[in-house]
Amino acid sequence: MKSDWDPSLYRQFENERTRPAHELLTRITLERPNHITDLGCGPGNSTALLAQKWPAAKVVGLDNSPAMLEQAVQRLPQCAFELANISTWRARQPQDLIYANASLQWLTQHEQLMPHLLAQLAPGGVLAIQMPDNLQEPSHRAMRDVAGLPQFSDKIGDATSMRAELLSTEGYYDLLTTNEATADIWRTTYYHVMPSVDAIIDWLRATGLRPFLAPLSTQEQAQFLSLYRRELTQHYPLRANGTVLLAFPRLFLVATRGG
Repeated sequence: MKSDWDPSLYRQFENERTRPAHELLTRITLERPNHITDLGCGPGNSTALLAQKWPAAKVVGLDNSPAMLEQAVQRLPQCAFELANISTWRARQPQDLIYANASLQWLTQHEQLMPHLLAQLAPGGVLAIQMPDNLQEPSHRAMRDVAGLPQFSDKIGDATSMRAELLSTEGYYDLLTTNEATADIWRTTYYHVMPSVDAIIDWLRATGLRPFLAPLSTQEQAQFLSLYRRELTQHYPLRANGTVLLAFPRLFLVATRGG
């Protein structure tokens, strides 16, 4: 059983994963930030965007996966990387930009998390967040359906607790606009062209499927994925050109601290 993330599997769809990271970056209006932290930096694909846009800044990537950080260090030796937990992280100095691409959805208690992150910003600093908002998509409903079958439920446990639902848009707005802060919030649904349903499974094995598969033996994982594939086939039919479309909604939040 592997407990750490698999960077090579994660990077199979790096272009698709980096696209929302780039879109988030384009909505940040800071000119010359000095201190930047990339929360949940993974193998460094989002950190690379930050270092490229602001080469003079001190960019630090933060992640709780040693395997991911090892790849990030090899990729970006000019940046600093730290093994840490986002929910308990404290910045050594006020940050001009805290950037979190597809990481905060793994954490709970956003009512406390968002004010905690805003408090790490310097006056005029920016908190920029992108989170998958796809728990009600067939790709994720099917995970929970299969996990609820008798042969898996005892080992996997409560599948609904694997990842919490995001708050409402209004809820995030209220959390992010305290102390004269301003917030820009939007949603985008990407339609990723995938060569097959199996490619969707490969994508999700690196992320959303991990907590479902981790408690299972190798044989049980194969059985789970076979049943999961059958479910996906019903929801993601082949298009006219033989591909399948994976709808992937994402929520974007950009908050600027007052002062």
